Amino acid sequence: MTFGQFLKGSALTGLAGALALTALPAQTHAAESAQQRAQERESRVPWNRDRSRARSERSERRREVRQERSRERSSPSRAVAPWNRDRSRADDRRENRRERNQERRENRRERNQERRENRRERNRERREYRRDRNENRRERWEDRRDYRRDRWEDRRDRRDYRRDRWEDRRDYRNHRAWNRAWRKNNRYNWHRYRAANRHLYRPGRYYAPYRNYRYNRVNIGIRLGSMFYGSRYWINDPWHYRLPPVYGPYRWVRYYDDVLLVNVHTGQVVDVIYDFFW
Repeated sequence: MTFGQFLKGSALTGLAGALALTALPAQTHAAESAQQRAQERESRVPWNRDRSRARSERSERRREVRQERSRERSSPSRAVAPWNRDRSRADDRRENRRERNQERRENRRERNQERRENRRERNRERREYRRDRNENRRERWEDRRDYRRDRWEDRRDRRDYRRDRWEDRRDYRNHRAWNRAWRKNNRYNWHRYRAANRHLYRPGRYYAPYRNYRYNRVNIGIRLGSMFYGSRYWINDPWHYRLPPVYGPYRWVRYYDDVLLVNVHTGQVVDVIYDFFW
């Protein structure tokens, strides 16, 4: 080897080493860039891993199903003659078809039963709704009828009240026309009638409206307290004792054994009969 060849070889060796040193950082940088891009890709689409996992699980299940079917075909109980294999497959298909038809019939029967029950329930609810609606209508109609009847009765009562008040006012205007000459009428001869019917003039004990109250002789024109001419002391049937009928505000009132004709609006005594009762 000459000196020139040695120099040329050493130069080439140095150049190759320099190129190797410069290429090593570039390769390292390329590997790091590829790894970073892979990490970014994985972080960018995480759902892709789930899809691949689900796909692998499905393929695994299919593989297991195929293996199970192959084991069933290769089992001794399933082993059949080659000439009888088509017949067994047809029997299996018919059995499967029969089972599917049976399930369909059962499902159809259940659906029809549910529909009938739902229809029956809806009809029952409709009947109850109609019944309640008819009852509500009947109650409203009865309420309206009662309301109309009550309103009509109220109107009639108000009309009667106005008539009675008008009559009372008329009688009150004419109450001064009370004629004490009724004693001259033989129809009201209570003396003779009492002599023949003494038992009618024994009405019983008189109870004063106030406790410890004693008898005081009452004259015409005196005004009595309202307790003395209350309804419990009225003589509702004057003819029973042969007394003249009263009208307007006048009432025959018992006062101990006396009988008073009192104007119940004012309490004034208009007429008096002493010692009328026994």
